[in-house]
Amino acid sequence: MSDAIMAAPAGVGGDRPHRPQLDSKPHFATGVIFFAILLGGLAFTIHSLRSDMAETGAEPLAIGAFVLLGVALLVALAFEFVNGFHDTANAVATVIYTHSLPPTVAVIWSGFFNFLGVLLSAGGVAFGIINLLPVELILQVGSGAGFAMIFALLIAAIIWNLGTWALGLPASSSHTLIGSIIGVGLANQLLAPAGTATSGVDWTQATSTFEALLLSPLVGFLAAAGLLLTMRALVRRRDLYEAPTADSKPPVWIRGLLILTCTGVSFAHGSNDGQKGMGLIMLILIGALPTAYALNRAVPESATPAFLQTASEARQVFDTRAGGPLPPAAGAREATAAALRDRTPASPAGFAALSALTEDVSRQVRDYGSIQRIPAAATQNVRNDMYLVSDTIRGLKKQGVAFDAAETARLTAYQRALDDATKFIPTWVKISVALALGLGTMVGWKRIVVTVGEKIGKTHMTYAQGASAEMVAAITIAAADMYHLPVSTTHVLSSGVAGTMAANGSGLQWSTVRSLLMAWVLTLPAAILLAGCLYALLRQVM
Repeated sequence: MSDAIMAAPAGVGGDRPHRPQLDSKPHFATGVIFFAILLGGLAFTIHSLRSDMAETGAEPLAIGAFVLLGVALLVALAFEFVNGFHDTANAVATVIYTHSLPPTVAVIWSGFFNFLGVLLSAGGVAFGIINLLPVELILQVGSGAGFAMIFALLIAAIIWNLGTWALGLPASSSHTLIGSIIGVGLANQLLAPAGTATSGVDWTQATSTFEALLLSPLVGFLAAAGLLLTMRALVRRRDLYEAPTADSKPPVWIRGLLILTCTGVSFAHGSNDGQKGMGLIMLILIGALPTAYALNRAVPESATPAFLQTASEARQVFDTRAGGPLPPAAGAREATAAALRDRTPASPAGFAALSALTEDVSRQVRDYGSIQRIPAAATQNVRNDMYLVSDTIRGLKKQGVAFDAAETARLTAYQRALDDATKFIPTWVKISVALALGLGTMVGWKRIVVTVGEKIGKTHMTYAQGASAEMVAAITIAAADMYHLPVSTTHVLSSGVAGTMAANGSGLQWSTVRSLLMAWVLTLPAAILLAGCLYALLRQVM
């Protein structure tokens, strides 16, 4: 037991604070169930893939392509597994160190609600992350460059997460993944042949993401500190503000609150962080099996008239701003991709290209009868055209192009219809990611738990401190999820613990705080460098 913990103020009755038992071995049956679920999840993933291919009439993949797809999916699920024990350990530290739940029960409980969080997530964060990637790589994700992108950013994120976990540092998986995406974008730009235009990094999208990641630790620190001070003023129960002693349990209501907030953090973490893996898995599937996954075949035929109507209304908006005759579909596709890549879609020629591309998409949906009936040979092109138009509409809004209320409503409705057709996540993908994140939560959690529970403050965590930090983390992550922003569970909760220690006058262990700040500062540049180098290396062989 560290000197800092031993030196903590006495708890109820003058006893020393009691460190939870973290070294107990799980029962043999627990391991059997764990591996049974793991193998069952892998079998379920393979079965779902084969079923989707059979249902859509996709041709069987060549052995090499199937192996590449399998490895890519395993790497993506491995990222979520590592994310589980790396990030979710933060959620259980408070309930473990306040004796609200035994460690094994807390970890299983958190893993289950991570699973539910992923399963019930909407998918907005998943596609927000994808929007950070270079446009040309998204459109050609099935190429060697596309697979090099996927492998580089996922392997870089896994390497950094495992490294910080080995040191017991609660670094952010969100920071790591976003740094990896930026590294791939920069490398793609640097490696492009002379005279070749590339989109590189969407710095506008990256900036909004950075703001969410940078603000979340400050929100966690200040809000948790403020909540603790408010609780001290309103709830005058001395035992809430003293460290647990041997065999002591929190009062029933505070124990219920701590378990509830742990549940909330776990669920919110699953909902937010699980989406990152889902988005990347969809890119992999679109690249390897476009016939089955490029378009959402679940869109009912009854939705076709509404889709065509919204497309017609959006085209009227484009036509009012278009200059010159409309280009042919091939020229419109190239012009829209170039404008999106160069982030200049607001010109009259850009609106003309958008109108022509919208008409071509409508024509194909009308001729085939519905999105479901678009044949395999046309699927990838239709999906790319829909993606280009949707992303360009998003860019127009971000540029502040002046649309009146009626025009904005028309464009929003059309963008939503396009996204319904292209930005979807099959249920089996959610289940696979949920299992990976949930099972990962139950492995390797001790290192991060000890750091959060013992090494941030100079005294043992009290009941009120644990409740304040957890409550703020749950609310912050849930709010970020509503606005489709990635946020770091690690930073919000660990900074919340630090905030309660500061507000309580407990003092901070500055060696740990400096290490956390160092990890916070270094994560982005390290991930950028790792992913960029890996992408450059993989481009030589793929």
